[in-house]
Amino acid sequence: MQDDPILNYVQTAAALLDIPLDAGRAQRVAEHFARTAAMAATLEAVPMAVEDEPAEVYRPAPFPDAGAA
Repeated sequence: MQDDPILNYVQTAAALLDIPLDAGRAQRVAEHFARTAAMAATLEAVPMAVEDEPAEVYRPAPFPDAGAA
């Protein structure tokens, strides 16, 4: 068995879901998950207070009707 818990997870999940993954593809998926986990850890390290709120959701203005002019 491998020592890498993320690779173990990928291989086990693929087997349970009956998704064929060769060793190279499983390694690439595990590397992607590791990068994602590192990005999440960076965001979780930012101190946030209860009153901190996310930015507004971008909502573009409706496209003007070309025949209205």
